[in-house]
Amino acid sequence: MKFLALIQEIDIKEKIDKAPDAAYGIGIFIGSMLPFVVLVALAYFIYRYNKNKKE
Repeated sequence: MKFLALIQEIDIKEKIDKAPDAAYGIGIFIGSMLPFVVLVALAYFIYRYNKNKKE
């Protein structure tokens, strides 16, 4: 598991510094937040599904 974390390590500050324009920086921000948002939404929908199933 630790090996997988090392592969996925991304230096966002370095990418933003090398960005050709501001839109690239916005894309990097959205791309770094998107997996977290998707996981939170998935957890919420699973919670709601199980809660409604129990009632």
